[in-house]
Amino acid sequence: MSYLIQAEERLSRLRARMAETKTDLVVLGPSSHMAWLTGLNPHGDERPVMLLVSADHAGFLMPALNAAMAKEVTPLPLFTWTDDDGPMAALGALLDASDARRSGLSVVLDETMRADFALLLLDNLDSPRRRFTDDTVGLLRTMKDKDEVARIKAAHLLNDAAVEAAFSALKPGMTEAGVVELIEAHYKANGAATAFCSVCFGGNGAFPHHHPGATTLGENMAVLIDTGCVLDGYPSDMTRCRWFGPDPDAEFLKVRDLVEAAVQAALAAAKPGAPASAVDAAARAVITEGGYGDRFLHRTGHGLGIDIHEPPYITATSETPLAIGNVFSIEPGIYLEGKFGLRLEEIVILREDGPEIFSELPRV
Repeated sequence: MSYLIQAEERLSRLRARMAETKTDLVVLGPSSHMAWLTGLNPHGDERPVMLLVSADHAGFLMPALNAAMAKEVTPLPLFTWTDDDGPMAALGALLDASDARRSGLSVVLDETMRADFALLLLDNLDSPRRRFTDDTVGLLRTMKDKDEVARIKAAHLLNDAAVEAAFSALKPGMTEAGVVELIEAHYKANGAATAFCSVCFGGNGAFPHHHPGATTLGENMAVLIDTGCVLDGYPSDMTRCRWFGPDPDAEFLKVRDLVEAAVQAALAAAKPGAPASAVDAAARAVITEGGYGDRFLHRTGHGLGIDIHEPPYITATSETPLAIGNVFSIEPGIYLEGKFGLRLEEIVILREDGPEIFSELPRV
């Protein structure tokens, strides 16, 4: 499917959702929402850029210096403005074309757009009723299409190979930063960019957001690798943890088996219609029963799409019902300061009969 056809289809789906939710106007800034809907990801700075979508019109407020680039990507009309003139006349023309001068419009605002852009828009509307994208663009993005699924799968297969290559290359004296370089080189050699890369030796793994550095690898040490690449516009995300050396610590093996059991419990709980909190509860119950409940320091997962972190969020408090086509992580962990941290992470897509894992790299 060409991206123009895909953009038309997504715009049609958005307008259907706007009708269902009685939304008059959707306003997106330069963000992953805009990129998903139109394929356009314009440069974002202090110059106002917006996409306005109504039932009968869609168009961009666009700085003139970015117009030529935008025209190469989207056929939607551009309401351009120059630094000399400022954006107000162009914004007024776009509002008129969008029939957005009426009082009391129901407006969906991009929650990721700059506050000054949002206030510029709201100040030029008459008594708008505003909310964020949760039940429109955000909801549609949680239901991945075949093209998105294929890209996410390809990114994960590349990630598998990079992580396996990194574990195979481990030698005493290597630094965390050196392993990061190996992984990033693998991505680059295969046409991908690094999304993020965390390599943790020993006790550093007890910090879920550790920044790799000069710590060196020694015999009989836990190694945690949490990494992802971006391939063809979509990311991967996966965590594996192994023991380096011939004599694995007994508690490491106990914790590994417990975290694996938590992953299995969460996978079993992930069903269409189940609340996201049920998946978190299933993983957390296993770890709590195993005696490490206070060492599971974060939510069980997050959605993944164009953004590595996006809805649905797999938390203890989320009652969001999971739906077929949702893509999200399952990543319970146990973190023991001064010893090691152990997290096992999979990205899954929810099918009618349950979750399907993207990675093909064994967890244990």
